[in-house]
Amino acid sequence: MTYCVAMSLDAGMIFASDSRTNAGVDQVGKFSKMRVFAREGDRIIVTLSSGNLSMTQSALNILEQRARFGDNQQQLWNATSMFDVARLVGDALREVKTRDGPYLLQNNIDSHANFIVGGQLRGEPPRLFEVYSEGNFIEATPDTCYFQIGESKYGKPVIDRVVTRATGLQEATKCTIVSFDSTMRSNISVGLPIDLAVYETDSLKIKLQKRIEESDPYFRMVHTQWGEGLRRVFAELPNPDWT
Repeated sequence: MTYCVAMSLDAGMIFASDSRTNAGVDQVGKFSKMRVFAREGDRIIVTLSSGNLSMTQSALNILEQRARFGDNQQQLWNATSMFDVARLVGDALREVKTRDGPYLLQNNIDSHANFIVGGQLRGEPPRLFEVYSEGNFIEATPDTCYFQIGESKYGKPVIDRVVTRATGLQEATKCTIVSFDSTMRSNISVGLPIDLAVYETDSLKIKLQKRIEESDPYFRMVHTQWGEGLRRVFAELPNPDWT
């Protein structure tokens, strides 16, 4: 299982993904699910992926290959909007599913895959999209300023309570770490390290890109203090008077 989250804020964008993959308890590995495409001063594009690893890797390889050769067709480096970038990701995913999907289905293998795609191109504001397994997609709005893919339910409540478009990058980063800690505590298929990228609006460069390992002192502090804080607040709540 995977957990990825991205936030689109007035101040910028947060992207984070875990790195654990598994095909059963005895086949656990680490693969980065974040990809950054950057040309400082021109465009920053970040993808997060979940689902069938072969599907997402193949889709990304198609995107990278077409961008590298730079032919006349639309690709990541000449797309004129983030909408077009999201469409390119969806088209690549459809292409892979058309090629490989029937063979996976014959062997009862799930070909489901999702992407979060976000960033900023020079001349337009930052934009964030979720690309579904079928290749269609939706865009984040001021009312729904974040997307999650993968094992999302455990890390969602804290984001819903804390994050708005006006939330600052540091606060949003802290909330993201808490969200991952909550998810990993409840689902062992999501695990460290966490890949984190922070983007500041209109900078057209990555502000921070970091891999958070188990030994990271800030993560360990959040893990300890968040758990202790929840237990303390719970203990302070009055018991119901009808029991």
